[in-house]
Amino acid sequence: MTDQPSLTPATESPRPGYTLPVFACASAIAALKQLRQTQPGVSTHWVSVDLINPKIIVEIPIEQVAVLPDGSALAISRSDPGDNLDLTRHTPVWAQVRWGDRDQSDQIAIAGGEGIGRQQHLGKAAIYRYAQTLISHNLKALLRPSETLQITIILPEGRQLATRTSNAAFGVVDGLSLLGTTGISQPLSAPGQLAEYRSNLRQQAQLADLVFCLGENGLDVALGLGIAPERRVKTANWVGPMLVEAALLEVRSLLLLGYHGKLIKLAGGIFHTHHHVADGRQEILAAHSASLGLPLTSVRTILQNGTVEASLKHLRQLEAETRQSWVAPIYEQLAGAIETRSKAYIQKQGAPAITLGVILFDGDRQPFVLTPTAKALLPRLCYSNQN
Repeated sequence: MTDQPSLTPATESPRPGYTLPVFACASAIAALKQLRQTQPGVSTHWVSVDLINPKIIVEIPIEQVAVLPDGSALAISRSDPGDNLDLTRHTPVWAQVRWGDRDQSDQIAIAGGEGIGRQQHLGKAAIYRYAQTLISHNLKALLRPSETLQITIILPEGRQLATRTSNAAFGVVDGLSLLGTTGISQPLSAPGQLAEYRSNLRQQAQLADLVFCLGENGLDVALGLGIAPERRVKTANWVGPMLVEAALLEVRSLLLLGYHGKLIKLAGGIFHTHHHVADGRQEILAAHSASLGLPLTSVRTILQNGTVEASLKHLRQLEAETRQSWVAPIYEQLAGAIETRSKAYIQKQGAPAITLGVILFDGDRQPFVLTPTAKALLPRLCYSNQN
């Protein structure tokens, strides 16, 4: 019996699932097995996948598999990220597999089809190292030394789903990424995970001055700013409850460090930042821009843009064309609103007041707005100024 996360409903703790690369790999395995199948009508319902990280073998269900008229085989699995508020839940993951050319450079050639994002600066499919390694490792085990394969991964809903992410802000366009370093999808957004985040915060609260880093990007920017590791508190989407917890733990000061496309929600009073719960980023940015006199045509552009990163680029371009400052006044007002709304949220929950600062960074992970409070707090948070 294989060792794997339970796929049955959880009762006490949030249920883990698997990352997208695992389902892409499972579909490729099923397609290869069907390609070898000489008896018509025989289907593959489950396949075993060695996750490599962690070192376990899991069973993944296969929804459909068939040999196509061109001689290739197509298999379909369906994403299950566990108890995560993940937009890829139940999305179909296709793999089309065909025999390769004897003279191809790699035994297994992996390509991105429809719905797989493209790394804009490199022009390559957004199929990253773990996904490449996972697929190659599992498929090579099923091949003879003389055999080669060509595998195309397809996410039929990927292009549409990508419009609800910040992928474009980080250079991935036209679809989703096969990203990650592990096969297990930990339920960071599930309600049960909040207890673990609070527990971690309690251990760090004794330091009095902390930084809330929104996601991995926030941690990366914090590292670049020289913020001491013991002061970095990673948060998922539970920003509101974590703010209240910090205040109740008598944290003296708190720096909110995040991607502007995520933290902007706080300026609109949205304190659970997952898109499944609430959005309104473009509307919030448009409202603040209009209040500062941004031309109506540009306000409309912001409302129509798919991402706030695109709107930030529009504002920067407008500045260059008109030689009038827009980004600084608009985003300084937004950052101030984030501070004000956050303090009000904490007080509304009956928690004591706390000193709050805000740093916003863009899609290039470059901080471009620091509130006056953030500028005052930053020195005491860095390596050379630890209390």
